[in-house]
Amino acid sequence: MTPDAVTAPLYYEDSEIRTILRETRTIAMVGASPNWVRPSNFAMKYLQGKGYWVIPVNPGAVGRDVLGERVYAKLADIPPPIDVVDIFRNSEAASPIVDEALDLAASHGIRVIWMQLGVRNADAARRAEAAGLEVIMDRCMKIEYGRLFGEIGWCGVNSGIISSKRPRMSP
Repeated sequence: MTPDAVTAPLYYEDSEIRTILRETRTIAMVGASPNWVRPSNFAMKYLQGKGYWVIPVNPGAVGRDVLGERVYAKLADIPPPIDVVDIFRNSEAASPIVDEALDLAASHGIRVIWMQLGVRNADAARRAEAAGLEVIMDRCMKIEYGRLFGEIGWCGVNSGIISSKRPRMSP
């Protein structure tokens, strides 16, 4: 991976992310933590509250439940379908996770690889895109959901998506 691939800004159309979030039902969250103070746990709880089935994947927590869901050691252990593989691991760990997802894409219906904030792996992204999967890097599903569906405005953040002001009419 070149340094530019790590530091270059990433741009995704809002419509692309919105479509992914609308069409997704099942998310395999790799790196989901049973620790309630970890970001993955908070994101999982939020997404569950929005109606997604979030399946935790964490080899260190197999045999436990995270937010009422059985923890799996790896993607291959999860029964299909899986719409999105959400990677809550570091950038280097994303490569073998993407490889496993590519091996399962046809049998499990995997359509999207989503790498969380701070997670970028250009080589893994290229392999996934070459195989026909959509890839989102360095974004949080929870934040994007809140931003695109208006909830982030409840906290006083101006997302520029929804406004209480009347639109200005052209002369």
